[in-house]
Amino acid sequence: MAEPTDRAPSTILIVDDEKNIRRTLQMVLEGEGYTTLEAETAEQALSILQAPDRPVDLAIFDVKLPAMSGLEALDRMRNDKALESTPVIVISGHATVHDAVAAIKLGAADFFEKPLARERVLVSVRNVLERAALRQRLSGLEAEASRRYEMIGASPPMRRLFTDIEKVAPTKASVLIAGESGTGKELISRAIHVLSPRKDAPFVKVNCAAIPRELIESELFGHEKGSFTGAQARKRGFFEQAHGGTLFLDEIGDMDLAAQAKVLRALQQGEISRVGSEHVIHVDVRVLAATNKDLEAEVKVGRFRDDLFFRLAVFPIKSPPLRERIEDIPLLAQAFLETFCRENGMKVKIIDESTVAALRARKWPGNVRELKNVVERAAILSAGDRITIADLPEDPHANPFEEEETGAGDSEPPELDEGTPMPPRAVTGERMTLREYRDRAERQYIVDTLRELEWNISRAALTLGVERTNLHKKIRAYGIKRGEG
Repeated sequence: MAEPTDRAPSTILIVDDEKNIRRTLQMVLEGEGYTTLEAETAEQALSILQAPDRPVDLAIFDVKLPAMSGLEALDRMRNDKALESTPVIVISGHATVHDAVAAIKLGAADFFEKPLARERVLVSVRNVLERAALRQRLSGLEAEASRRYEMIGASPPMRRLFTDIEKVAPTKASVLIAGESGTGKELISRAIHVLSPRKDAPFVKVNCAAIPRELIESELFGHEKGSFTGAQARKRGFFEQAHGGTLFLDEIGDMDLAAQAKVLRALQQGEISRVGSEHVIHVDVRVLAATNKDLEAEVKVGRFRDDLFFRLAVFPIKSPPLRERIEDIPLLAQAFLETFCRENGMKVKIIDESTVAALRARKWPGNVRELKNVVERAAILSAGDRITIADLPEDPHANPFEEEETGAGDSEPPELDEGTPMPPRAVTGERMTLREYRDRAERQYIVDTLRELEWNISRAALTLGVERTNLHKKIRAYGIKRGEG
């Protein structure tokens, strides 16, 4: 079956000192739509493989070659960063079990004997290329996942955080991550796991606040079949699933006191028992915990065990709120924008400077999570390749009544927007419509209020009982100019 025509054909390098073998493989492979290159020696093949302008998707090496053998060439490839992932098929005219085993140990994707059977060659080539494509796609997905969990920031609080993570990650110490919702506590826990000796073992996340109180013990430690109503089969708990790796207990402050006692035992003794069983299971788990509560205050009022608190807080880490790292907003916003555009097949946009300034001026009680949502919504609303202030959703946390120390609230109202209604027409003996009368009265009342308050927009909005943004809209709509009245 020929390769699909919607992508470039795979390039296959044929390495054999016998011209007839090279010619046969060339005809078979090119007949199926592949592109081929040829080499008579292993040295020539390595030179072709290392050339940056001639990428090779698959190499077929004969074992017996002049000077360097095919197996020696394969060994060199597997020790070369640039070539280690290039798939190789090994062929031989005098195959031995030893050669076949050696080839597979060195990372050959397949091994077969001469004379070459057409179907055998094509099936092997197709399977090897498909596996390589899957590995490449998986690698891309892993890289994308890594970017998702990448922590961004250059502010002093973030530099201190990075230092803490680097120090504690290689240890076995429990870590308590405290911070407001939306500050990236899970990202911190994943960074600790990735930088730890347990990075290749499981990372298991548990949201303690999302598990009903009556099920938390079963979820954490597992249960035996029939141990309670609904337990239709044995279940491994999160501690067992995380064996050898890291268990992240998010929102630990919401955990029931009874479950806290069993978690403490698991941490102190490395032992758990499934619900409905007396059998003790030994687990090797590093626990990272996170909370948006003041656990010390929770301990004082009896809602959290002090012994568990001290066991978890061997190394406390603070996840800084966005308001303490305002200088990171441009980096975060652009990173969120690029990720969103890439994931949704959009051309990557940029955020103009005035928009960045507007983002920096916001309050951000929802922290980084709120910033991400705002940027993604702006990307959807934006018509061009640049995010402007007009694309930003209205700030729900803005206080329209606060005084503007810079005097911005006392400035000239904005110019009239296109498409806004014009001021009501003057009365010239002809009666106005009810709508015109209402608009005329509202306009005059706004002008009178602004004049009395010396054209202070914020104070006028407070007096009129409207949000400042709405007052600005009415000023534009009615064409009100500073000083009239």
